[in-house]
Amino acid sequence: MKLLLCAGLALASAPAFAQSNTTSQPATASLAAEPTVAAIAPPKDNILRAGTSVSVRLLEELTTERKVARVGQRFRMEVAENLNLNGKIVIPSGSPVQGEITEVRNKGMWGKSGHITARVLYTTVGGRQVRLSGSFDDKGVTGTAGVVGAIVLVPLAGFFVTGTSARIPSGSVVSASLDEDIAVLP
Repeated sequence: MKLLLCAGLALASAPAFAQSNTTSQPATASLAAEPTVAAIAPPKDNILRAGTSVSVRLLEELTTERKVARVGQRFRMEVAENLNLNGKIVIPSGSPVQGEITEVRNKGMWGKSGHITARVLYTTVGGRQVRLSGSFDDKGVTGTAGVVGAIVLVPLAGFFVTGTSARIPSGSVVSASLDEDIAVLP
């Protein structure tokens, strides 16, 4: 019985010994096989990050007058100020920018005012489109006071009173931002 117990202990310790030899061998080999990897990343100073502010100027008037503005209609803008990084001009002023009308509500009876909303889509620099984001809007003046006054004098007159049209004049400067990172060569 003592012999069986000793043999059992010897067998029980043998796999542990064999296991420790096999596990220590690959660990040593894997340490020698793994090269040290250097961090290869572009310098953070040469990237113009998404979210950077860009001033853009409208080159045409947006208005709800004459009911000609339509959702999806494209319009022209331009970059208003140079966008620099480390003393280099990345996006020069005057670069063409494309915008799009996203919402139009024309003025109407009972003092309803006009409303127009637009967004900035992209600019073109050196033949490459750079995505921009940002939106802006204008709302005409509501004619509520005129409607109330007209109803007091002539009950149906409020039907003919309208608010004003929304109008964003040409030359207006609006704020947009980069919608993507731009890597700049040093």
